[in-house]
Amino acid sequence: MTQSRIVWLDWTVDRTVRALLWSARRLPYGARLSLMGAIMRGLGAANGYRARAEENLELIFPDMPAARRREIARAVLDNFGRTAIENYSPREQLARAARWQPHGPGFAACEEARAAGRPILFVSGHFGNHQAIRAALNLRGYAVGGLWRPFNNPYSNAHYAASIEAVGGTAFSRDRRGLAAFVKNLRDGGQGALLIDQYFSDGADLDFMGQPARTALSAAEMALKYDALLVPVYGERLANGLDFDIHLEAPLPHTDPETMTQALNDSLAARVRACPEQWLWVHRRWKSAGGQRRQQAD
Repeated sequence: MTQSRIVWLDWTVDRTVRALLWSARRLPYGARLSLMGAIMRGLGAANGYRARAEENLELIFPDMPAARRREIARAVLDNFGRTAIENYSPREQLARAARWQPHGPGFAACEEARAAGRPILFVSGHFGNHQAIRAALNLRGYAVGGLWRPFNNPYSNAHYAASIEAVGGTAFSRDRRGLAAFVKNLRDGGQGALLIDQYFSDGADLDFMGQPARTALSAAEMALKYDALLVPVYGERLANGLDFDIHLEAPLPHTDPETMTQALNDSLAARVRACPEQWLWVHRRWKSAGGQRRQQAD
């Protein structure tokens, strides 16, 4: 495919997505979430996302009945659609976040660290809605910036970065300039958030849900280098489909990058096992050699 053809396709896809988001935002908040959930369930069946989610579920839960895998995959896609429009509806998201009181064994430690000017690294995964965490914390005096991985489609990057910053904090792109700014923010005693559940080819082969998964050690390395609190945190969607439970686990002890990162993987794995419908099973998470099934690269 020629470069001009790729550019044209990227532009067209981005404009289609923008139009869909714009149209959905014309609806009442609950209705737009339901609509986007339904749209993503339909698209996921057509574009192979549901099949990929079911394949990953079979890898991790080989004894799970096929009907249950299909049910979880549909719920995953519904959550994906809801999350997308929530994150492009910052006014309504922040209004609801006012009632999402962060809690858990890590919250008091974070309050103490923030008051003392000690940097904090909040680590989560594509579980529930990770931006709900930043919305709830930033409304309560934090300034949690988000480290994000740029899309392959360059036309989508600008408005996605804007959606991150709309709930407070800076959007730090995972490139040389963005990483440098993220590190400076930590060094100056700030707060940052990142997700640990994407495949990184140069990461360590650590366990995630019983299978080897290449995992970046950067969160633990930064915590050690800048004496930052390293806190697993989750925004779990509640039964009403609109609100979230914001739970901060106890900060991880500083040991070594591999041990700390494995603890982060274990923390997320426990959440996924307890509520598999809320984790993004469409990721190609297990591309490392040694799994029960070799998965192809994107």
